[in-house]
Amino acid sequence: MILFLAARPVTAPPVRPAPRRPRLRTRFRSRFRFRPLAPYRRIFAVPGTRAFTAANLPARLPMGMLSVSAVLMIAGSRGSYALAGAVTATGLAATALAGPWTARLVDRHGQARIAVPATALAVLGSLALLLCVHCGAPDWTLFACYAATATTPNTGGMSRARWAHLFRDGPAARHTANSFEQAADELCFMLGPVLATLLCTTLTPEAGTAVAAALLLTGVLLFAAQRRTEPPVAPAPATGRPRSPLRLPGLPPLLATFLATGAVFGSLEVVTIAFADAHGIRSAAGGLLALQAAGSCAAGLLHGLLRPATGAPPGSSSARGTAGHRFLGCTAAMAALMLLPPLAASAGGPAALAVALLLAGMATAPTMVTGMGLVQSLTPTGQLNEGMTLAVTALLGGIAAGSAGGGWAVEHLAGAGAAYGVPAAAAALAAAVTLLAAHQRPRPRRPGTAGPRPHMG
Repeated sequence: MILFLAARPVTAPPVRPAPRRPRLRTRFRSRFRFRPLAPYRRIFAVPGTRAFTAANLPARLPMGMLSVSAVLMIAGSRGSYALAGAVTATGLAATALAGPWTARLVDRHGQARIAVPATALAVLGSLALLLCVHCGAPDWTLFACYAATATTPNTGGMSRARWAHLFRDGPAARHTANSFEQAADELCFMLGPVLATLLCTTLTPEAGTAVAAALLLTGVLLFAAQRRTEPPVAPAPATGRPRSPLRLPGLPPLLATFLATGAVFGSLEVVTIAFADAHGIRSAAGGLLALQAAGSCAAGLLHGLLRPATGAPPGSSSARGTAGHRFLGCTAAMAALMLLPPLAASAGGPAALAVALLLAGMATAPTMVTGMGLVQSLTPTGQLNEGMTLAVTALLGGIAAGSAGGGWAVEHLAGAGAAYGVPAAAAALAAAVTLLAAHQRPRPRRPGTAGPRPHMG
């Protein structure tokens, strides 16, 4: 045996090549890979999200078209901007009253069962308005027809409700989704008036209303057809009628902030149009307002890339407290940036105002995203659409009040530049209301601490 082993040739064991260390640049890239759109890719990787988002965009675009189309159509045929403004104001008030009821029905019976007939009724109201204007019907018929459009469902709120259902256990993904929804709102309100003006001025005055009605009906039908992402209907409470979200603690001050924020939007629009008219560039007013919306849209998308603090459980008092502090910072930033337009309008010209509006818009989207997130955390799941529609209603009321206040300031103050103090004051009011609510909000108890010891007497 020994002789046999000795007769075998001795060979060295195979030498394996040493593993090559990656270059410093490769290691740096693998460790610090820059993927700015990764949060958005993650949320749209969920099956069904791309379908309902693509369907919701044409349904949301008419929100920025209907009022502008109605004003151009009525003023062009009747020769009265006062009548056109009164008709649109009536529709806005009717929407503020009917919107929460429509949202409550959506929560109780589902999005598809309520949104489709509500949209059909609203589209019939728009088409009836078109026919009354075209045929020269009495003025009171215009008010009645436009009031019928108040049943238009809150398409943005329904989309946010789907995101909240899909990511009910993922606050970071829900934050990214809410940021995307706010950016989509800004995009629609930026493109909607431009498209409406183009249709009404190049084709016929009725073209804007007709196209907006067609987009609304088609978009809602496509959106309602996406049933697998629709949130389930919450069971009716055993106690009977559910409590209104207006009675929930913390929601009324939040709605007051939305009211003041809406006043910022409404007054900024009127004052900017008056400023452009005073400088002989009225046709550029839409471009100036588009810059403000573009700044808000870009800030909303960037805000969605930030990861909020997720240490506390979603919906807990600690998480709401963190979001409340973030909301306070957003409203304070909005109040500070809204000081730029009055300074630019007083010291500079339209070019300086354009830059100021672009910068001022960068605080509005983060404010709206954080505020809508607070509304979702305060509202029960079965009343989510109603809670978000109340926030939209507060915004609409603020827009109406801000438009009236901005118009008064343009006529009674020293020029349109001084009238920019109205949106600045409204932004300061929003920050003050948020600060007051933060001081009155009860602080969450630290984990591990007990309450007062019982008296051991």
